[in-house]
Amino acid sequence: METYVDASGVDETAAESSVEKHKKKLKVMVAIDESKNSFDALQWVVEHLRDVISAEPETGQEGGLLTLVHVHPTYLQYIYPSGGTDSVPEQVRKAREESTTNLFTRALEICRGKMVKTETMILEGDPKEMICQAVEQTHVDLLVLGSRGLGMIKRAFLGSVSDYCAQHAKRPILIVRPPRETSTSSTKEHKIK
Repeated sequence: METYVDASGVDETAAESSVEKHKKKLKVMVAIDESKNSFDALQWVVEHLRDVISAEPETGQEGGLLTLVHVHPTYLQYIYPSGGTDSVPEQVRKAREESTTNLFTRALEICRGKMVKTETMILEGDPKEMICQAVEQTHVDLLVLGSRGLGMIKRAFLGSVSDYCAQHAKRPILIVRPPRETSTSSTKEHKIK
């Protein structure tokens, strides 16, 4: 089962109506990377699914869980010329760790103040396969991904994590499309040409 929504919240009725039926706390996984679209998906989850993933301290009801997953592509170690105190692979590893820390800091700021119990997960490998494995192993109720907005041709040649996960994940998946451009920007674009 997959559902597409706009990051602006348009077309959200299907996702919200299915959530309303359950009234239980859910375990939701959001895959994030450096792209704006993954953060649009996270923002959508925090705004629209807050009731099913947030804790309710006054009722004593245990809250759901929001899992933020980030996948590092497999790092291939090559032979580098020696020199300096730090080797190139060590510098690459440190830069990758710093980038991941910044990524999760940004993501956790979005979740702050919403009473959302959040955990982070860092995996290494092919993002498509690792996300599907993580979904299966953690038994989440819903996987949420941002869509890069690739056209059909680019998606066929480049592949798409969201397309792969929609076909292979063994849980429901929600793909949040990029927000639609405003009519003023498209009007300006036509005038320039």
